[in-house]
Amino acid sequence: MIVIAGPTGSGKSSLALEVALRYGGEILNCDSVQIYRHFDIGSAKIPAGERRGVPHHLIGIADPDEVFTAGDYARAARRTAEEVSGRGRVPVVAGGTGFYLRAFLEGLAEAPARDEALRRRLVKREERRPGSLHRILRRLDRAAAGRIHPRDVQKTVRAVEACLLARRPLSEQWAAGRAPIEGFRVLRVVLNPGRAALRERLDARLREMFARGLVEETRRILAMGYPASAKPFESLGYRQALEVVRGTLTEAEALEAAQVATRQYAKRQVTWFRREPGAKWFEGFGDEPGVRAAVFGWLDEAIGAGGGGSG
Repeated sequence: MIVIAGPTGSGKSSLALEVALRYGGEILNCDSVQIYRHFDIGSAKIPAGERRGVPHHLIGIADPDEVFTAGDYARAARRTAEEVSGRGRVPVVAGGTGFYLRAFLEGLAEAPARDEALRRRLVKREERRPGSLHRILRRLDRAAAGRIHPRDVQKTVRAVEACLLARRPLSEQWAAGRAPIEGFRVLRVVLNPGRAALRERLDARLREMFARGLVEETRRILAMGYPASAKPFESLGYRQALEVVRGTLTEAEALEAAQVATRQYAKRQVTWFRREPGAKWFEGFGDEPGVRAAVFGWLDEAIGAGGGGSG
């Protein structure tokens, strides 16, 4: 199994396509927004006509108002990887959602079932006193709080909920009962473009997304009857486009806000992938010829030597 990871905008999808063509692979999406139907422009889905005949999996498999967790992803991805391998093909995992990738490769302990009444109380508390839930999480589980951004309210709510329901720290729950994926040698590639170059590319990509109709796509999804509270609307780009639809931001203001937030997210992704075990880092974008040549060289050697990976 070959994993292509890295921050948003680093050229993972482009490189994964070339890797799949070279090694007889099929691509497994590992982006938490591409999982959802209708969210196309802002999630940078590769159009079907540009996939060059390479099968893509785990794209557009959930409705926007459907609850789809990291555990759901891990189960679906493991099943799909087995099916791809069973056809004599190589699973090529591509995406930047680090928590999904970790759940897939390392397993995810069973968390307590959702308690909607408790969640409502926690959300109301956070609305009254922004930041209070993350402070509570630090008291309950400092390790978990260190891995969840203070502004990520959804994950913070779930972490506090899980701590309270299980009566033990979430970090202990994460560590208990994990079952790493078996039957695959995993070769991990992480792309790491220079910060200035990545910022320039991210800003340009978001300008293109808005120009292609990100706000109009958001309106269409809402017109289908899906609520503004649907999970994928919390993602970068859509969150700001939703504010344009609501009339609280101009399109120019939304673009600028999305650019700033996306740069910050990319930094957090790089920090996350620094903890990815056994990964080989490549400085540059996945669509650069030199980077592709270096990746192919490393993969050829690793595959030929029967080493270079873990799992």
